[in-house]
Parts: sequence; C-alpha cells; structure tokens
Amino acid sequence: MTDFITDSTRNRLIEGVHVAGQEIMAIYRRDFAIEEKADASPLTEADMASHHALVGLLEAITPKVPILSEESAEIRYETRQTWQRYWLIDPLDGTKEFISHNGEFTLNVALVEDGVPVFGIVHAPALESGPATWWGQHGQGACKRENGGDDQPIHARALPDPQAEPWKIIGSRRHGAEIFEAFCQRLPAHECVSMGSSLKLCLVAEGNADLYPRLAPTSEWDTAAAQAVVTAAGGQVLNVETLEPLRCNQQDSVLNPFFIVCGQRDQRWENALRESVA
Repeated sequence: MTDFITDSTRNRLIEGVHVAGQEIMAIYRRDFAIEEKADASPLTEADMASHHALVGLLEAITPKVPILSEESAEIRYETRQTWQRYWLIDPLDGTKEFISHNGEFTLNVALVEDGVPVFGIVHAPALESGPATWWGQHGQGACKRENGGDDQPIHARALPDPQAEPWKIIGSRRHGAEIFEAFCQRLPAHECVSMGSSLKLCLVAEGNADLYPRLAPTSEWDTAAAQAVVTAAGGQVLNVETLEPLRCNQQDSVLNPFFIVCGQRDQRWENALRESVA
C-alpha cells in the first residue's frame, strides 16, 4: 500500500477532495433541494455533487481500483467480495448537519485493503474555525491540515488520570442516547460533548477526545476514512462485542456493528461498555 499511495498521489487526492468541498460549499451557501431516500434519510444536491466529484477524482488517479460510494448504485456482495483493494467513500457524511447549517459535516474517502481501511481523508469544509482536513496512512502516520496550512502530525492520547483531568467522551447528536448515557454513568470522572459526522473519530485521533462509543447503527462508508486516520494516529476502532478492529466488506450488509473509538484499551471503560450493552 505504501507504494500505491505515494506522497504525490496523497497530495493530489487531498487537493481533489478540497475541490469537491468547495463545490458543496457553493450549494451550502444558497437554497438547495432536499429529497428523501428509500430509508427516509435526506439527500441533497450536495450529496450528489460531491459523489460525482470524488468518483471522477478517483477514476482519474486510480482508474483500475473499484469504488463503492454511499450514493452509487448497489453493488452485489458477490462482486464486492472479490475486491482486494477498493475505494470506499461517503460524499457527505452528516447530511442532517448540512441541512441545519451547523458546519459538522465531512467528505470521506478511504482506501480499503483486505477489509482494512489503510488510508483515509476526512475533510470538513465548514467549521467555524475554518476548513480542516485529517488524513491517515498505514505506516506513514496521521496529520491534520487547517485553513490551507501545512500538515501537522496528530496522535491519539493516553487516557489521563480522571481525578486530575476528566475523560472527554464524544457522543452523537442524534443517535443512541439511552445506551450512551448508561455507558457514561459507569465511567470515572468525565465530560461529554456531542458532535455530528465523522468529526467524532477525528477528535480521538488528534488527542482532543478519549472515547467515542457508537451504540447506534452506522454504515461502513460512514467510518472507514476516519478509522484509517484513527489507527494511523495510534488509536483503535473496535467492535463493541469482540473488541476486535472494525473491518469492511466482510458480509452482504454494509452496516457496522456497534463500535468504540479509543486511544487505548482500559479495563474501566471496557467494564462500563460490557455492562451498558448487556
């Protein structure tokens, strides 16, 4: 994989994702149509504009690598299971955040090899502090790029002593509140912050949060890019039931199991997790 994603290729990909982000920001700043998918989730013209931009980018740079996008036609598992390497993208993660204009949405591009996200780009073009991009690559580490500046290395942090510094727990704005609260009640001293989209995983990757338990449904394209960032930054994204790393493309369904994102494993939160989801 290291030879496949060179520094030059990575920079071309990041630049292309930024262009896609500019396209959806043009839509973000004006009125836009909202449709409803078969599963009742919203779809905007920004989702599709980003989809076409990202697919075009990947086809131009890596024409032989298959692409699975949230907004592409369904691809049967009989086909997908033959893929040793493929791109997995979520053109607009956090469509509800996009619609509500709170800035907490992202563009997500992941390279998956043998079920493992080994490279990922997460781009947030509408944060109050300015555009931010996180990328992570197996064997190369993880970085954050803000406001068009240089890449700054990021690392997941070790859990602090909760008596000296409360743990920082990230939760979803919209999903899984009951189990999340049960989990948090069993933790040592902590504080909770709610946020949308794959930004939650990136906060763990950059050491600004300690745990993100996702105890509600997600799909593989929601998490793969940010999982690559987290793992390249030294953290982990673990299946809640097995505490094994989350994997992609292992079954017909693209739904993830419940998972937890952490800088490191610790018996205190593992016990809390086990008791809250029992």
